Amino acid sequence: QVQLVESGGGLVQAGGSLRLGCAPSGRTFSSFAMGWFRRAPGKERELVATISWTGGSTYYTDSVNGRFTISGDNGKNMVYLQMNSLKPEDTAVYYCAAAGSYYCAGSGCYREEYEYEYWGQGTQVTVSS
Repeated sequence: QVQLVESGGGLVQAGGSLRLGCAPSGRTFSSFAMGWFRRAPGKERELVATISWTGGSTYYTDSVNGRFTISGDNGKNMVYLQMNSLKPEDTAVYYCAAAGSYYCAGSGCYREEYEYEYWGQGTQVTVSS
């Protein structure tokens, strides 16, 4: 069974930084892309950032573009999210996900939850004002 385990969440003041990590446990697997999603209190889960292993392209939702950076290691199926200039509205549970069997080429790929096969349990990020 494949599991993803997130780390690095916590409490930080507005303007601060956190670095989230995601590593696999259980059986080995390969993936075409990995991503970070988040669910704020009372809201639907939303995409934060993605990284495609074919070509290394990245995507960020508008609200984090310029503040967050996604990076990773394709061979180890590990992904990171460097979050700078954090705002109270970034408070959420952050989930990492891996697209294990869904291959997509071109623009607009890996922005929907159905494209991701493996998910982590989430890590809480709280930004105080």
